[in-house]
Amino acid sequence: MFNLSDVFIFLALAMSFIVSAYLWFTGHHEEGIFTAIWVPSILGFVIYFKLLGFIEMTKKGKNNG
Repeated sequence: MFNLSDVFIFLALAMSFIVSAYLWFTGHHEEGIFTAIWVPSILGFVIYFKLLGFIEMTKKGKNNG
């Protein structure tokens, strides 16, 4: 169901969120906001590359059938 790369991506997202929360609550608000922006950016890249892989997989399936 999940690839090893999915686990690493989830860990990167979790670490980014934890670091941003830590920075925010320790008084480093600008750094916390900057780090918090990484979470949706990483998710956007993941979705984009997953869709590219899905499109390539469906093209190969149509060409073989």
